[in-house]
Amino acid sequence: MARQARRRKEDKETGSVEVRIGVQHAPHELMLESNQSSDEIQQLVAKALSGDEPVLVLSDDRGRKVVVPSEKLAFVEIGEESARRVGFGAASASSAG
Repeated sequence: MARQARRRKEDKETGSVEVRIGVQHAPHELMLESNQSSDEIQQLVAKALSGDEPVLVLSDDRGRKVVVPSEKLAFVEIGEESARRVGFGAASASSAG
């Protein structure tokens, strides 16, 4: 019974947002998948660009932090939130297409 409850919990859908960050004088963009909502990311970027925050701090889907000085931001592209399946049902759901 506990195993079934755990499986249902692992099979729940989680959302993620792809974020691309351009940094001035850097040849490549930073890309990350974040579990933060697109609205939350947009608010953090707005605070950083307005000068309210000296750095932009985002968390990726693995719990790592990405920190960029606000004055070095060239652009931030926030993708749409997408649900993805995790757990035991993920492999069968992706191969069923």
